[in-house]
Amino acid sequence: MTVAGSGPIILIGAGNMGGAMLAGWLKSGISGSSVIVIDPGPQPALAKLIADNGVRHETSAPEGVTAGVIFVAVKPQVIDQVLPPLKGLVGPETVIVSVAAGKTVANLESHLGAAATVRAMPNTPAMIGRGVTGAYANARVSAGQRDFVHALLKVSGPVEWVASEGDIDAVTAVSGSGPAYVFYLVECMAEAGRKAGLPADLAMRLARETVAGAGELLHQSPDDAARLRQNVTSPGGTTAAALAVLMAEDGMQPLFDKAIAAARKRAEELAG
Repeated sequence: MTVAGSGPIILIGAGNMGGAMLAGWLKSGISGSSVIVIDPGPQPALAKLIADNGVRHETSAPEGVTAGVIFVAVKPQVIDQVLPPLKGLVGPETVIVSVAAGKTVANLESHLGAAATVRAMPNTPAMIGRGVTGAYANARVSAGQRDFVHALLKVSGPVEWVASEGDIDAVTAVSGSGPAYVFYLVECMAEAGRKAGLPADLAMRLARETVAGAGELLHQSPDDAARLRQNVTSPGGTTAAALAVLMAEDGMQPLFDKAIAAARKRAEELAG
């Protein structure tokens, strides 16, 4: 991957997500000399990654630098303090990419000025290269900038673009928060297994590996989820008996409808 634009990639924040993105960029072929990390105190493993790859590290915005890309990977609750000193890094060809949940394009522009801006919502499996990211680009983002941002984001997994900024709230509800739903499914399966008579540790191992394996099968198979479900469901068998409960009118679908709606509503509230 080659760096587009007239300036470096500037990564703001070197926490778990920022560090995962940096590692992915370097692995994809971006030279460390093309990246500047701004973070007051990277963790030791990330500090080593920065040093070993010739990445420039700054504790605050450097003077005399205009970014090609500013990649904002800080927690949303500190973004209003972090962004204002960075305005001098923004030039006419700079594209801003934010993975801060709930922070709108308008909020980013209030700190950095009107610019080509992308809001992205990755999820936590991005930290192992198995995430999925929803992204929205405002009208100032050129086709070339969008292509380059897509390349930067896809180092952590597939990227799906949405047409309106409001759709990011739905993305947040489905995939951004989604890993927690899956982890809770494992907890529920394990607890049900314990109540069915299995030792708690065995029930947890069975539930954990079942969900992990089913996810990998879904990832690798060309079949959709409904077909895979049907493939494992024999008429009149044990799976069918369980699915009769899970797929009842008061089963999983209405519960997920309510959960996704609640998450989207909260995302809208946080976005203002």
